Formats: sequence, C-alpha cells, structure tokens
Amino acid sequence: MTDFPEGNAIIYCQGAFHTHNGKTAHGLIRFTRRYHVLSVIDARYAGQDAGMVIDGKPKDIPIYESVEEAAAAARQTGQAATHLVVGLAPDGGRLSAEARADVKKAIELGLNVDCGLHDYLSEDGEIAALAARQRVHLRDVRKPPPPSELHFFSGKIEQVNSLKVAILGTDSAIGKRTTAWILLEAIRQRGRSAELVGTGQTAWMQGVRYGIILDSLINDFLTGEIEHAVWTAWHESRPDVILIEGQGGLLNPAYPGGFEILAAARPDVIIVQHAPARKEYDGFPGYPIQPLDHQIRALEIISGKPVVAVTVNHENLSAGQIPAACSEITRLTGLPAFDVLADGADGLAEVLEPFINRKSDDASPR
Repeated sequence: MTDFPEGNAIIYCQGAFHTHNGKTAHGLIRFTRRYHVLSVIDARYAGQDAGMVIDGKPKDIPIYESVEEAAAAARQTGQAATHLVVGLAPDGGRLSAEARADVKKAIELGLNVDCGLHDYLSEDGEIAALAARQRVHLRDVRKPPPPSELHFFSGKIEQVNSLKVAILGTDSAIGKRTTAWILLEAIRQRGRSAELVGTGQTAWMQGVRYGIILDSLINDFLTGEIEHAVWTAWHESRPDVILIEGQGGLLNPAYPGGFEILAAARPDVIIVQHAPARKEYDGFPGYPIQPLDHQIRALEIISGKPVVAVTVNHENLSAGQIPAACSEITRLTGLPAFDVLADGADGLAEVLEPFINRKSDDASPR
C-alpha cells in the first residue's frame, strides 16, 4: 500500500472554486490522505481560507491568485510544494487553454502534476516533453487500465457478506462522496469495521483504499470492475460495512449513474443524497429534477432493496432552514433525513445498526 501523504500539494481550481465544477478541490480541502494540502489557486478568492469559503470552517489552507504565487509562498514556509493537483471537475472533463498554460507553469517550477480529467496530460506531446525535461511525473488519474487488466462480471459479489450500502443521489455534484467519508468515520467511531469503495477520481485523490474510476471504463467491463472492487474490499478486510460511492444521478441526462452500481454491487440498502433547493439538473437549465419520492420509488423498484435514509445537501439553504428541510423530507417520504456535513453522521450510522446486526446474524454459521 502507498505510504501517505505522497507530497505537498497545491490544488488548482482557477475560476471554479466554490462552484459545482470545483468539487474535486472541495473534496481535497475537506479530507485527503494522499497529499498534504498547502494551498488552493483561484484568483477570485485570493487571500481567503479555503475551508471558510466552502464550509464556513477554517482549514488553514490559503487561496492564491496564481501557480507562481502559491509555489513561492510554499517555499517561504519551508514546505516546498511537490505536486500540482488539478482540482477542476468541468462538464465533460476537458482541460481549458488557461488551465493547460498553468499546468505548464507548474511543470517549469518543478512540480509533479496529478490530473483527473479526460484530457490526458501524458498524451499531450508538448506537456509530456516539458515534464521529461524537468524530470517531473505526470499522473492521469482517469486513464483506464488496459482491457487485459479489467474484470467481467462473474457473480462473485454473492460471496460478500458485509452489509453493502450504496450512497446514491438525485443529481450529480450533490455530495455523495462527502457523505460517504463522513459516514465511514461515524461507523468506525461506533466500533464497527467499515470500508469505502470509491468510484471517481476525487476519491482516488483522497486516498481511498478500494475503488475504480467509473466514468472512464469500457462499458463491457464496468459492472465487473464495480463487482471486483467491492469483492476485494470484502476479501481483504472482511468489514462489517462496505459503503459504495454513487456517481451522477439516476435520471440526470448527462450523468445517469446508479444503474450499474445497483446491478453489480447489489447493495443491501440505499441512502439517497438530495439537495432540496436544487430544482434543475446540474448544468442543465430547463431539465427539472424529478421529485424525491419518485426517485426513491425508482431506486427501490430497480434494486428490490430499501432506501433507508435521505442525506441533505444544504446548498442555498441557511443554517436555520436545514431542520425544516429535513422534517419536510421525512414528512414526504417517511424516511429519516440528515445533513451530515452540518451535523455529523452518528444518527445516520444508528439507522444502519439493525441492518448490520441482521447481516451479521445471517452470516453466522448455524
């Protein structure tokens, strides 16, 4: 297993911090084992604390205007940066001309570059040549393994006797991964063993032990890779609970997600992440999000398994509006609702306890 942290990172999020397109940067600010995060780049928020901007909580991670400024500040503190991590998550995963120019500046400054976009830096002739001259490493996190290394669905998921919990959502960029990490810690705090199976590039950058990059895989092998990741987490760790990070939204027009996770991971229960104030699909004005109860019914019909709780993304809600939003969800669906980013996940972990006990009883030898 990789020794963490791997280095000191500057998170590049020019023009996208505190927007849906900055969700990779947000995840790394909140938590990562893979890097020691030094700073963030976004000129719009230069001089502010990154944690205060996204969550109203200080993280001692300053925001700078440029790559050069961030690298110079790191040297002055005695913690020289080793990595530039591209924290952008734009629609389609493409690297803009401005970002490409800043990546070149980082390479010229001697920084390794990790990028989770669909534009592979290692296949950009100019960038690859520059990296070779500067003797720095490029990592294209979203670059899939060759087909010879991929797995086809085999049915071995049926061996897994841990409680499998899928954390799905009513839309993309809605906080599924953040909820998964917070819930993972809450379950462990209760004395249960748990593992998270990540399904995107941000979870990899945060140092998840088990995972895949779902949206870069060949479709024929997608369910097999999900199955293999969940099975490997069970086979190696035998945890009480395996959490599975959802992707996209069940009915999002560009990022449907969810179907393959339900089919391949075969979760025992489902948690649904929802943003009550979000009325249209992320990035698609004019495409209204189907009602929460409609999406819950769809998930339960497709999977044959219960949705046991709703977790709330409080975007565009004041702190005082969150309890009312949770109460309204409970009234509408009959399910408990939690804002784990604001309040922690102990209550959500408590909801899972009967299912963990039941799974444990079913797995015990007779």
